[in-house]
Amino acid sequence: MSYCFRDSMPAGSCAIIRHGYLLLIFNTSLFMNSNLLISNITNPTLLFFVLGILASLLKSDLEIPKSSSKFISIYLLFSIGFKGGQELTHSTFDKDIIVALAVCMIFAAAVPVYTFFILKRKLTAENAGAIAATYGSVSAVTFVTASIFLDSMNVHYGGHMVAAMALMEAPAIMIGVVLMRRYGTSGAKTDLKKILHESLTNGSVFIITGSLIIGLISDAKGAEGIRPFTTDIFKGFLSIFLLEMGMIAAKRFAAFRKYGLFMTAFAVIIPLVNGLLSVCITGWLGLPDGERLLIAVLASSASYIAVPAAMKQAAPEADAGLYIPMALGITFPLNITLGLPLYWGAIQYFVA
Repeated sequence: MSYCFRDSMPAGSCAIIRHGYLLLIFNTSLFMNSNLLISNITNPTLLFFVLGILASLLKSDLEIPKSSSKFISIYLLFSIGFKGGQELTHSTFDKDIIVALAVCMIFAAAVPVYTFFILKRKLTAENAGAIAATYGSVSAVTFVTASIFLDSMNVHYGGHMVAAMALMEAPAIMIGVVLMRRYGTSGAKTDLKKILHESLTNGSVFIITGSLIIGLISDAKGAEGIRPFTTDIFKGFLSIFLLEMGMIAAKRFAAFRKYGLFMTAFAVIIPLVNGLLSVCITGWLGLPDGERLLIAVLASSASYIAVPAAMKQAAPEADAGLYIPMALGITFPLNITLGLPLYWGAIQYFVA
């Protein structure tokens, strides 16, 4: 509205009022986002992540058995996949779903390309390709944490976002491998079909995709029977898993420091750029807020499970001591602590 009480106010007063109003909105939003940040950081699941970091820094002998850790990771992926499939049974395959999936696939293809050419200025093609694939791919645990963040605010999101997460793994890995072979000097040949098979049958991708399909075709009565297992104990298992992730992240970050400031800045700046860019794009496209946050998380996260498994075969010369600590030691903690409230705050600003 452009109306102003011009007859009763001095010249320039309307502009001052507008500026004051915008400043009031900004300060109010900043206060709300600060509260959201504090609420996120004091969430019990994230506090267990901090506890894990402290355990590592203080050289505690605390340890999660490998078999237990493996079981918990499988459980988390199974649970989020199954619940996503159940959500899909209540969804209509409409324009929003198509747009959301398309945006996710574009990010999965575009991020490895542009990050590769940034990294190639400082690194070998093999290391640049491995990192590009890492940041084009996704972190399932970050996605799970984001879903808990939305659930805590009672914000709805579609089950198709689980499918989007699964679909983003393979394209990023394939593009990263193609780029490192195109610009690398090793001259090694790679069977792309084998790499594709590896990325699609990787344990994390396989279990979440399979659980999604099972959840989709299961009847409601049968799904309700395992609800206590898929839902009620979910946060408890996530807390234990993040406890271990905190211990691992602290150890990996210490090993990563030798690579200098450039790689640290990359692991901080690039995820934030990708996340905030996706917020703008999805706002312009008019997608629901819950799905906008999950797309931001997918765009900004980095894989530390699927990509390392694929790179062992595709690029053994790439330094795993570089791209794994970047994803797990810097980007993962950044996203689950500061990233989630930052992206959510940006979503409230950038609307269609």
